[in-house]
Amino acid sequence: QVQLVESGGGLVQAGGSLRLSCAASGTMFSFDAMGWYRQAPGKQRELVATISRGGSTDYANSAKGRYTISRDGAKNTVFLQMDSLKPEDTAVYYCSARGTKLGGVGNDYWGQGTQVTVSS
Repeated sequence: QVQLVESGGGLVQAGGSLRLSCAASGTMFSFDAMGWYRQAPGKQRELVATISRGGSTDYANSAKGRYTISRDGAKNTVFLQMDSLKPEDTAVYYCSARGTKLGGVGNDYWGQGTQVTVSS
């Protein structure tokens, strides 16, 4: 089956930086679009950024200019560099990947989430 293993969350002061990583794996799986979402307490999960297999990126307005998504295609790993963090960025960040098993159809898979807390 598919596994998405996230790392890199933590506590940081406002203005600081964090880098999240997510490694996707699965026997006979290929991964297309990968991305990051976040969910703050009492709020719905929202898109942060996505990246296609070819490297095309898309960002939420709140992430533009501060976050950078990148990808190591060979390792099916996606990164999220977060700079100039604000207290409102505090949330659980989830990695997402569209995985397709050889001969099958694509499905969306999720990581377990990693907590990011930004103190003022």
